[in-house]
Amino acid sequence: MTGRQKLVLTLLLGSQFMIAVDFSILNVALPVVGDGLGFSLAHLQWIATAFALAAAGFTLLLGRIADLFGRKRLFIGGMALLGLSSALGGLATTPEVLLTARVLQGVATAAVTPAGLSLLTTAFREGPLRDRALGLNGALMSAGFTTGAVLGGLLTELLSWRWAFFINVPVAAAVVALAPSLLTESRIVCRHRLDLPGAVTVTGGLLALVHGLARAGESGWGEPLALTSLLVGAALLVAFWYVERRSPAPLVPVRIMRRPTVVWGNTAGLIAFATETSLVFLLTLYLQEVLGYSALATGLAFGVLGVGTVAGGVLGGRAVSRFGSRAAILGGGVVQAGATLSLVALGTSGGWLYLLLAATFVGGAGNMLLIVGFMVTATSGVADSEQGLATGLATMTQQVGITLGIPVMSAIVATRTGTGTGTETAPDAVLSGVTGAVLVNSLLVLAGSLLAAYRLRRAAGQGHRAGRAHSVV
Repeated sequence: MTGRQKLVLTLLLGSQFMIAVDFSILNVALPVVGDGLGFSLAHLQWIATAFALAAAGFTLLLGRIADLFGRKRLFIGGMALLGLSSALGGLATTPEVLLTARVLQGVATAAVTPAGLSLLTTAFREGPLRDRALGLNGALMSAGFTTGAVLGGLLTELLSWRWAFFINVPVAAAVVALAPSLLTESRIVCRHRLDLPGAVTVTGGLLALVHGLARAGESGWGEPLALTSLLVGAALLVAFWYVERRSPAPLVPVRIMRRPTVVWGNTAGLIAFATETSLVFLLTLYLQEVLGYSALATGLAFGVLGVGTVAGGVLGGRAVSRFGSRAAILGGGVVQAGATLSLVALGTSGGWLYLLLAATFVGGAGNMLLIVGFMVTATSGVADSEQGLATGLATMTQQVGITLGIPVMSAIVATRTGTGTGTETAPDAVLSGVTGAVLVNSLLVLAGSLLAAYRLRRAAGQGHRAGRAHSVV
């Protein structure tokens, strides 16, 4: 890399890391925030859900806006909004103000993440340098999620939960100050206007889908509002597909959604994020409800997972360059599934912590290898003019996965816990629910990575045979 490329990479990776930290920095501090601002226990999860709802719902739309009107411009604007909304959250004195700040943080994330990834992929040509850059980006994104848990516990214990917001302000200010001189503007020269029908249907569909998932995790899958939101979301997403087939300038061209690399790369990414982030939720229950750990100790325990993800990300780019992204998806999925499966053996004594630490380190490395394979696959073979679209799809996959996994695993835990006998103690009941969900989690990542790798291999074989037939003709 040139000196300028290193500076650009540092700036973009730093911003993506901060975005990832924001996903989880409040998770271990939610009870403290609720006590401070008067949230009821039933509504506490909306502090996290409000962020995820906006981040997932607006990612695809803002990724396309970045393509059409300038990725650099949207990236800087999103970082400025993130700094301002973080300041608002830190100063909040009512639940309404805090939730407004979280929604604005989610919108800022939906702008910064695809724009930043587009700037990253267009700054490095497809090949080893891009693979390495995406590997580092994936490592920091995943490490940021676990770092957020550690940092949230430390800030809450030592200072105040408000510093989980305030810490973003100087970082955002530094990025806004440096980005204009370091980044090069990138956008499509296009005469068409933005596809408004497509934007309305996909944004509305994603918002309804994520809202339904959040309601299901809170009140159960049979709750009427949750079912209604899920059905409305599915209907709008189906309508989006038909709108895009007829649009002269579609938000997401149907041709890109038919590419095997885009479809199966994003499938692998959805599985990777849904399983690993929900595993953090399951192990939080185990550490606090079964072993009796504090929020700070729980956050520190996840530091080992963060180290594993960094190791997997650093090696991931090289592994993809040497063995290919399909092999990275398969190998990473198998390693993550095996490490997760070992957690079924967890018990109620503190000695099981060593198994948890070893399994999360190995599983984190495997998960990161799977994520790097997903990012490289989902953005390969796509023209620079469509990189915002490809990275927007990948980012949407990531955020929907993060939102999808926890309600599903939470429902499994609730079902298993509710069937316990009256002779079980509370820790035993929680442990039964956690280990049952861990087993499902392991099988899900194994099946998803095997399926994605198989379909990608089959598509590559068909492409190779078609190329040979064309050569013969």
